[in-house]
Amino acid sequence: MKRTELVEKIFDVKREKNLTWKAIAEEIGGYSQLYLMTALMGQMRLPKPQAAKAAALFGLTENEEKMLGEVPYRGEQSLVPPTDPTLYRFHEAMMVFGPTMKEYIHEEFGDGIMSAIDFDLQMEREPNEAGDRVRITMSGKFLPYRYHQPEGNFPALGYKED
Repeated sequence: MKRTELVEKIFDVKREKNLTWKAIAEEIGGYSQLYLMTALMGQMRLPKPQAAKAAALFGLTENEEKMLGEVPYRGEQSLVPPTDPTLYRFHEAMMVFGPTMKEYIHEEFGDGIMSAIDFDLQMEREPNEAGDRVRITMSGKFLPYRYHQPEGNFPALGYKED
């Protein structure tokens, strides 16, 4: 079985049992609802206790339970740009606001990146008179770039030695 087939099986059982992601997360426990959703959708691994609870909830085989604990190929099915309208809007938001976010990170933190590994994602519904809004909070550890040059080469490149 491929991971994509396991994800489809999970969605089939979710529909069959009329489960919500909130109820699934409460049943499995141990992690945020968004993390558990990401794992059950094939993009993260589940620790053994959560994989066992997921296997019981979804009626998975022993091998399928083990697959939930394996490191996945992340973003494997991603199309760029995505064709799904919701995913496309996230892509569009990054195309529009991504350069601003990058510039802000470099000015505030220096030359580096925001980790997508040491990362937290939160989403919530925000009531608004003009129509409810989606509030998304992404929190990733700042990882500075490290420059590995032969010792003493920094002055030749115009940099100060640390």
